[in-house]
Amino acid sequence: MSGPAAGRHLVALLGATASGKTAAAAAIRERLPVEVVSADSRQLRRGMSIGTAAPTEAELAAVPHHLVGIVEPDARLTLADWLRLAREALDGIWARGALPLLVAGTGQYAWALLEGWSVPEVPPDPERRARLERVAAEEGAGALHARLATLDPASAARIDPANVRRVVRALEIAEATGRPVPPLERTPPAFGWRAVGLRRPRAALRARADARVAAMYEAGLVEETRVLVARHGRDFEALRAIGYAEALRVSDGELSLEEAVERTRASTHRLIRMQATWFRADDPRIAWVDGSDLAALVAAVEAAARAPVP
Repeated sequence: MSGPAAGRHLVALLGATASGKTAAAAAIRERLPVEVVSADSRQLRRGMSIGTAAPTEAELAAVPHHLVGIVEPDARLTLADWLRLAREALDGIWARGALPLLVAGTGQYAWALLEGWSVPEVPPDPERRARLERVAAEEGAGALHARLATLDPASAARIDPANVRRVVRALEIAEATGRPVPPLERTPPAFGWRAVGLRRPRAALRARADARVAAMYEAGLVEETRVLVARHGRDFEALRAIGYAEALRVSDGELSLEEAVERTRASTHRLIRMQATWFRADDPRIAWVDGSDLAALVAAVEAAARAPVP
Protein backbone atom coordinates (compact mmCIF):
# COMPACT_ATOMS: atom_id res chain seq x y z
CA MET A 1 0.00 0.00 0.00
CA SER A 2 1.35 3.42 -0.88
CA GLY A 3 2.23 5.83 1.89
CA PRO A 4 0.92 9.33 2.43
CA ALA A 5 1.38 11.87 -0.32
CA ALA A 6 4.13 14.43 0.15
CA GLY A 7 3.05 17.34 2.32
CA ARG A 8 -0.05 15.59 3.61
CA HIS A 9 0.68 15.48 7.31
CA LEU A 10 -1.20 16.56 10.41
CA VAL A 11 -0.64 16.84 14.13
CA ALA A 12 -3.36 15.67 16.50
CA LEU A 13 -3.68 17.49 19.82
CA LEU A 14 -5.55 15.16 22.15
CA GLY A 15 -6.85 15.71 25.64
CA ALA A 16 -9.75 15.60 28.02
CA THR A 17 -12.28 18.32 28.62
CA ALA A 18 -10.68 21.35 30.33
CA SER A 19 -7.13 20.14 29.63
CA GLY A 20 -6.31 23.39 27.81
CA LYS A 21 -6.43 22.42 24.12
CA THR A 22 -7.87 25.70 22.83
CA ALA A 23 -5.29 27.85 24.61
CA ALA A 24 -2.56 25.51 23.41
CA ALA A 25 -3.70 25.91 19.81
CA ALA A 26 -3.29 29.69 20.08
CA ALA A 27 0.26 29.30 21.40
CA ILE A 28 1.11 26.84 18.64
CA ARG A 29 -0.21 29.24 16.00
CA GLU A 30 2.47 31.75 17.06
CA ARG A 31 5.15 29.28 15.98
CA LEU A 32 3.56 27.24 13.20
CA PRO A 33 1.09 28.02 10.36
CA VAL A 34 -1.61 25.78 11.79
CA GLU A 35 -5.32 25.68 11.12
CA VAL A 36 -7.50 23.84 13.62
CA VAL A 37 -9.80 21.02 12.61
CA SER A 38 -12.07 20.49 15.60
CA ALA A 39 -12.92 16.93 16.57
CA ASP A 40 -15.58 17.79 19.12
CA SER A 41 -19.04 16.35 18.62
CA ARG A 42 -20.76 19.20 20.48
CA GLN A 43 -18.87 22.22 19.16
CA LEU A 44 -20.14 21.38 15.69
CA ARG A 45 -23.47 22.96 16.55
CA ARG A 46 -24.41 26.61 16.26
CA GLY A 47 -25.89 28.48 19.18
CA MET A 48 -24.32 26.18 21.78
CA SER A 49 -21.11 28.05 22.48
CA ILE A 50 -21.48 28.45 26.25
CA GLY A 51 -22.31 24.86 27.14
CA THR A 52 -19.67 23.38 24.82
CA ALA A 53 -16.89 25.83 25.77
CA ALA A 54 -16.51 26.57 22.07
CA PRO A 55 -13.68 28.89 21.01
CA THR A 56 -14.52 32.55 21.56
CA GLU A 57 -14.67 35.06 18.73
CA ALA A 58 -11.19 36.26 19.70
CA GLU A 59 -9.85 32.70 19.63
CA LEU A 60 -11.48 32.04 16.27
CA ALA A 61 -9.91 35.25 14.94
CA ALA A 62 -6.47 34.27 16.24
CA VAL A 63 -6.46 30.74 14.78
CA PRO A 64 -8.46 29.57 11.73
CA HIS A 65 -10.92 26.90 12.89
CA HIS A 66 -12.88 24.34 10.92
CA LEU A 67 -15.93 22.29 11.97
CA VAL A 68 -16.99 24.65 14.73
CA GLY A 69 -20.59 25.93 14.68
CA ILE A 70 -21.37 24.52 11.24
CA VAL A 71 -24.76 22.83 11.73
CA GLU A 72 -27.99 23.61 13.54
CA PRO A 73 -28.43 22.13 17.03
CA ASP A 74 -31.12 19.71 15.83
CA ALA A 75 -29.43 18.75 12.55
CA ARG A 76 -28.72 15.12 11.73
CA LEU A 77 -25.00 14.49 11.52
CA THR A 78 -23.37 11.07 11.70
CA LEU A 79 -19.78 10.03 12.23
CA ALA A 80 -19.62 9.33 8.50
CA ASP A 81 -20.77 12.92 7.82
CA TRP A 82 -18.12 14.30 10.16
CA LEU A 83 -15.38 12.24 8.49
CA ARG A 84 -16.37 13.59 5.10
CA LEU A 85 -16.34 17.18 6.35
CA ALA A 86 -13.04 16.68 8.17
CA ARG A 87 -11.34 15.26 5.08
CA GLU A 88 -12.62 18.16 2.99
CA ALA A 89 -11.22 20.61 5.55
CA LEU A 90 -7.86 18.83 5.56
CA ASP A 91 -7.63 18.98 1.77
CA GLY A 92 -8.22 22.73 1.87
CA ILE A 93 -5.60 23.29 4.57
CA TRP A 94 -2.94 21.31 2.72
CA ALA A 95 -3.80 23.15 -0.50
CA ARG A 96 -3.05 26.42 1.31
CA GLY A 97 0.31 25.09 2.49
CA ALA A 98 -0.71 25.12 6.14
CA LEU A 99 -0.51 22.42 8.81
CA PRO A 100 -3.73 20.87 10.10
CA LEU A 101 -3.96 20.69 13.89
CA LEU A 102 -6.64 18.17 14.81
CA VAL A 103 -7.86 19.37 18.22
CA ALA A 104 -9.72 16.43 19.67
CA GLY A 105 -11.79 15.84 22.76
CA THR A 106 -14.10 13.31 21.11
CA GLY A 107 -11.99 10.18 20.86
CA GLN A 108 -14.29 8.38 18.46
CA TYR A 109 -13.97 11.20 15.93
CA ALA A 110 -10.21 11.44 16.30
CA TRP A 111 -9.42 7.75 15.90
CA ALA A 112 -11.97 7.27 13.13
CA LEU A 113 -10.02 9.82 11.10
CA LEU A 114 -6.50 8.83 12.13
CA GLU A 115 -7.06 5.08 11.82
CA GLY A 116 -9.13 5.27 8.64
CA TRP A 117 -12.31 3.64 9.93
CA SER A 118 -14.90 2.42 7.47
CA VAL A 119 -18.17 3.73 8.92
CA PRO A 120 -21.68 2.63 7.83
CA GLU A 121 -23.49 5.54 6.24
CA VAL A 122 -26.87 4.92 7.82
CA PRO A 123 -28.54 8.25 8.66
CA PRO A 124 -30.10 8.72 12.10
CA ASP A 125 -33.79 7.85 12.35
CA PRO A 126 -35.27 10.06 15.10
CA GLU A 127 -38.46 8.02 15.46
CA ARG A 128 -36.62 4.71 15.68
CA ARG A 129 -34.07 6.20 18.07
CA ALA A 130 -36.78 7.64 20.32
CA ARG A 131 -38.53 4.27 20.42
CA LEU A 132 -35.32 2.48 21.41
CA GLU A 133 -34.49 5.08 24.04
CA ARG A 134 -37.95 4.60 25.55
CA VAL A 135 -37.20 0.89 25.86
CA ALA A 136 -34.01 1.71 27.77
CA ALA A 137 -35.84 4.19 30.00
CA GLU A 138 -38.81 1.93 30.74
CA GLU A 139 -37.25 -1.54 30.75
CA GLY A 140 -33.62 -0.78 31.51
CA ALA A 141 -30.39 -0.69 29.51
CA GLY A 142 -30.07 -4.47 29.90
CA ALA A 143 -33.30 -5.09 28.02
CA LEU A 144 -32.12 -2.94 25.13
CA HIS A 145 -28.77 -4.73 25.05
CA ALA A 146 -30.55 -8.08 25.05
CA ARG A 147 -32.46 -6.98 21.96
CA LEU A 148 -29.15 -6.14 20.28
CA ALA A 149 -27.74 -9.53 21.28
CA THR A 150 -30.62 -11.20 19.42
CA LEU A 151 -30.20 -9.15 16.23
CA ASP A 152 -26.44 -8.68 16.23
CA PRO A 153 -24.53 -10.86 18.73
CA ALA A 154 -21.11 -9.63 17.57
CA SER A 155 -21.97 -5.99 18.20
CA ALA A 156 -23.54 -6.84 21.55
CA ALA A 157 -20.35 -8.62 22.58
CA ARG A 158 -18.20 -5.53 21.97
CA ILE A 159 -20.57 -2.83 23.32
CA ASP A 160 -20.93 -2.18 27.04
CA PRO A 161 -24.63 -2.64 27.99
CA ALA A 162 -24.43 0.59 30.01
CA ASN A 163 -23.48 2.58 26.90
CA VAL A 164 -27.06 3.15 25.79
CA ARG A 165 -26.08 5.56 23.04
CA ARG A 166 -23.88 2.99 21.28
CA VAL A 167 -26.43 0.23 21.78
CA VAL A 168 -29.13 2.42 20.25
CA ARG A 169 -26.92 3.27 17.27
CA ALA A 170 -26.06 -0.38 16.64
CA LEU A 171 -29.74 -1.33 16.78
CA GLU A 172 -30.57 1.59 14.51
CA ILE A 173 -28.13 0.30 11.87
CA ALA A 174 -29.14 -3.34 12.25
CA GLU A 175 -32.86 -2.61 12.02
CA ALA A 176 -32.44 -0.20 9.09
CA THR A 177 -30.28 -2.55 7.00
CA GLY A 178 -31.63 -5.89 8.15
CA ARG A 179 -28.06 -7.01 8.73
CA PRO A 180 -25.59 -6.96 11.62
CA VAL A 181 -23.34 -3.95 11.89
CA PRO A 182 -20.29 -4.81 9.76
CA PRO A 183 -17.01 -5.31 11.62
CA LEU A 184 -14.95 -2.16 11.89
CA GLU A 185 -12.37 -2.01 9.11
CA ARG A 186 -9.33 0.24 9.21
CA THR A 187 -7.54 1.48 6.12
CA PRO A 188 -4.42 3.58 6.72
CA PRO A 189 -5.29 7.14 5.71
CA ALA A 190 -3.59 8.87 2.80
CA PHE A 191 -1.72 11.21 5.12
CA GLY A 192 0.88 11.05 7.85
CA TRP A 193 0.16 12.04 11.43
CA ARG A 194 1.57 12.28 14.89
CA ALA A 195 -0.29 12.82 18.14
CA VAL A 196 0.53 14.97 21.15
CA GLY A 197 -1.51 14.59 24.33
CA LEU A 198 -2.14 17.11 27.12
CA ARG A 199 -1.67 15.46 30.49
CA ARG A 200 -2.73 16.93 33.83
CA PRO A 201 -3.02 15.34 37.29
CA ARG A 202 -6.57 14.12 37.81
CA ALA A 203 -7.24 16.46 40.74
CA ALA A 204 -6.00 19.46 38.76
CA LEU A 205 -8.06 18.48 35.72
CA ARG A 206 -11.21 18.10 37.82
CA ALA A 207 -10.60 21.47 39.44
CA ARG A 208 -10.28 23.09 36.00
CA ALA A 209 -13.43 21.33 34.83
CA ASP A 210 -15.34 22.43 37.94
CA ALA A 211 -14.28 26.04 37.39
CA ARG A 212 -15.35 25.82 33.76
CA VAL A 213 -18.80 24.50 34.73
CA ALA A 214 -19.31 27.37 37.18
CA ALA A 215 -18.20 29.85 34.51
CA MET A 216 -20.69 28.39 32.01
CA TYR A 217 -23.64 28.96 34.31
CA GLU A 218 -22.40 32.44 35.19
CA ALA A 219 -22.07 33.21 31.46
CA GLY A 220 -25.72 32.34 30.82
CA LEU A 221 -26.00 28.61 30.12
CA VAL A 222 -29.59 28.50 31.35
CA GLU A 223 -30.58 31.37 29.08
CA GLU A 224 -28.73 29.79 26.13
CA THR A 225 -30.72 26.62 26.77
CA ARG A 226 -34.01 28.55 26.82
CA VAL A 227 -33.14 30.12 23.47
CA LEU A 228 -32.38 26.69 22.00
CA VAL A 229 -35.73 25.35 23.20
CA ALA A 230 -37.58 28.38 21.82
CA ARG A 231 -35.99 27.93 18.41
CA HIS A 232 -35.74 24.16 18.07
CA GLY A 233 -38.09 22.59 20.60
CA ARG A 234 -37.17 20.14 23.32
CA ASP A 235 -36.76 16.91 21.40
CA PHE A 236 -33.27 16.87 19.91
CA GLU A 237 -30.23 14.91 21.02
CA ALA A 238 -27.86 17.83 21.59
CA LEU A 239 -30.18 19.16 24.30
CA ARG A 240 -29.46 16.04 26.33
CA ALA A 241 -25.73 16.82 26.41
CA ILE A 242 -23.92 17.54 29.67
CA GLY A 243 -24.83 20.99 30.95
CA TYR A 244 -27.84 21.49 28.71
CA ALA A 245 -29.81 18.65 30.29
CA GLU A 246 -29.24 20.14 33.73
CA ALA A 247 -29.85 23.73 32.59
CA LEU A 248 -33.17 22.67 31.06
CA ARG A 249 -34.25 21.30 34.43
CA VAL A 250 -33.35 24.65 36.02
CA SER A 251 -35.50 26.38 33.42
CA ASP A 252 -38.33 23.95 34.17
CA GLY A 253 -38.03 24.58 37.90
CA GLU A 254 -36.96 21.01 38.66
CA LEU A 255 -33.46 21.88 39.90
CA SER A 256 -31.93 24.82 41.68
CA LEU A 257 -28.96 26.49 40.05
CA GLU A 258 -26.67 25.06 42.74
CA GLU A 259 -27.99 21.54 42.16
CA ALA A 260 -27.51 21.90 38.41
CA VAL A 261 -23.92 23.03 38.84
CA GLU A 262 -23.10 20.04 41.05
CA ARG A 263 -24.78 17.56 38.72
CA THR A 264 -23.02 19.06 35.70
CA ARG A 265 -19.70 18.77 37.51
CA ALA A 266 -20.36 15.10 38.33
CA SER A 267 -21.31 14.36 34.71
CA THR A 268 -18.20 16.15 33.48
CA HIS A 269 -16.03 14.03 35.79
CA ARG A 270 -17.59 10.90 34.23
CA LEU A 271 -16.90 12.31 30.77
CA ILE A 272 -13.25 12.85 31.67
CA ARG A 273 -12.97 9.22 32.80
CA MET A 274 -14.50 8.08 29.52
CA GLN A 275 -12.14 10.26 27.51
CA ALA A 276 -9.24 8.58 29.29
CA THR A 277 -10.30 5.27 27.73
CA TRP A 278 -10.03 6.82 24.25
CA PHE A 279 -6.75 8.63 24.93
CA ARG A 280 -4.84 6.09 26.96
CA ALA A 281 -1.81 7.06 29.00
CA ASP A 282 0.01 3.94 27.75
CA ASP A 283 -0.78 4.45 24.06
CA PRO A 284 2.65 4.55 22.33
CA ARG A 285 1.23 6.65 19.50
CA ILE A 286 0.65 9.62 21.81
CA ALA A 287 3.50 11.83 23.02
CA TRP A 288 2.19 13.01 26.38
CA VAL A 289 3.18 16.47 27.63
CA ASP A 290 2.41 18.31 30.88
CA GLY A 291 -0.54 20.50 29.94
CA SER A 292 0.65 23.27 32.27
CA ASP A 293 4.02 23.54 30.45
CA LEU A 294 3.04 25.51 27.37
CA ALA A 295 6.61 25.82 26.08
CA ALA A 296 7.14 22.05 26.23
CA LEU A 297 3.81 21.50 24.51
CA VAL A 298 4.64 23.84 21.65
CA ALA A 299 8.03 22.17 21.26
CA ALA A 300 6.37 18.74 21.14
CA VAL A 301 3.98 19.88 18.42
CA GLU A 302 6.86 21.41 16.45
CA ALA A 303 8.68 18.08 16.64
CA ALA A 304 5.54 16.19 15.62
CA ALA A 305 5.09 18.51 12.65
CA ARG A 306 8.48 17.72 11.16
CA ALA A 307 8.35 14.01 10.34
CA PRO A 308 5.31 12.25 8.89
CA VAL A 309 4.59 8.72 10.07
CA PRO A 310 5.08 6.23 7.20
